[in-house]
Amino acid sequence: MKICASLLFGLFLLTFVGNAAAQHRKLTVILFRHAEKDMSEGADTANPELTAAGKLRAEKLVGIVRKYRPDAIYSTDYIRTRATVRPLARRGRDMVLMYDPRNLNQMRDLILSGKLKRIVIVGHNNTTPALANLLIGQEKYQKLAESEYDKMWIIKIKRNKKKPNKIEDKMVVY
Repeated sequence: MKICASLLFGLFLLTFVGNAAAQHRKLTVILFRHAEKDMSEGADTANPELTAAGKLRAEKLVGIVRKYRPDAIYSTDYIRTRATVRPLARRGRDMVLMYDPRNLNQMRDLILSGKLKRIVIVGHNNTTPALANLLIGQEKYQKLAESEYDKMWIIKIKRNKKKPNKIEDKMVVY
């Protein structure tokens, strides 16, 4: 329910606030998986917290991602994903909007609507590369191993009304 309400609120903001501005010609999307999750004995394995290493990675992401000056930060509604972007959101005094990882096509459409210029999205080992693939229009990236937490996708899209969009994508290790 929280996911739907947050996604609807995000769509409302983009529709009504975003319509006042023209579509942006350049779009930058930064995608990454949540930081290290606590899978130790006794931990809530269905919705775990971050480990100490995960909390450090979340802080490290602030320095890496802040230079892009995100207009919006999206997260799935899990403790580990929200905790991963919380330090970034606090620094920029941004609200973290929720999206449904089971409906990546809807998220892709929201991203490509042209209302925002720079978007940060945190997801999971399967949804993050899948969303990257949806944005670039090809099956280039594979699901991350359960132990991989250090990959980030930076996708830049230059819109052109007369030609196909120019898309640059790269996966970086941080």
